[in-house]
Amino acid sequence: MASVIRVAVNGAAGRMGRRIVALVQEDPDLEVAAAVDAPGSPDQGRDAGELAGVGRLDVQVAEHLETPVDVVIDFSTPEGLVAIAQVCREQTIPLVAATTGLNAEQRRTVEQAAGVVPVVMAPNMSLAVNVLMKLVHEAARALKTAPAGVDVEIIERHHRFKEDAPSGTALRFGEIIAAEMGQTRHVHGRHGRPGPRPRDEIGYHALRTGDNVGEHTIVFGLMGETIDLTVRGHTRDSYAYGALMAAKFVVGRDPGLYSMADVLGL
Repeated sequence: MASVIRVAVNGAAGRMGRRIVALVQEDPDLEVAAAVDAPGSPDQGRDAGELAGVGRLDVQVAEHLETPVDVVIDFSTPEGLVAIAQVCREQTIPLVAATTGLNAEQRRTVEQAAGVVPVVMAPNMSLAVNVLMKLVHEAARALKTAPAGVDVEIIERHHRFKEDAPSGTALRFGEIIAAEMGQTRHVHGRHGRPGPRPRDEIGYHALRTGDNVGEHTIVFGLMGETIDLTVRGHTRDSYAYGALMAAKFVVGRDPGLYSMADVLGL
């Protein structure tokens, strides 16, 4: 592994891509070596540093990855992630896959790349969110035999521009809980007269407000008491710092699919 890790940012012209570029430049262990964005992007050919507001880096936003790098960080679109995963597989480049909203086929493509190169893939790169996932797992394990049962609700808030709902992070919290507690129904919102709440249900509620970068609250409702576990993102940098940590982790690893739990040693 080189003393300074050469990073390619896929989705470099997007909001998260620009923050990745800016924060990579602040990290003495990392450098921006390449910037890639979607074909037809109006920012093609522009300097990635100037786009990110950190001054000229002499790294132009390009349609294809043509510069040798040690790792790719992807914050793009599902289609963009699939395309760069295939490039990483062909060129044996480690990948940090931070894009969410993939369908089953797109996810399979990324997982196939992990058979050739190391890939960190997570529904959320936030360090705090991934620590909360561990705490939620422990809570679900401890409460699953509560005598009167436990009702689980997941509430998530994001900005008005988010296209998928519930968030991939909320769904992941649900998967963690269901694996321990055995719920088989995943209900997205309620209306009308759905009747008494089934015991095998997890309820999801998606709020879209302003520029909220992300909040998740997991409610464990028992008879006579309640546990609320909440994580709040204040800026998108929370996701970016997690991606940088994942990039340092994945370089030099054996091929395989890794999670943020692996990165954090949880």
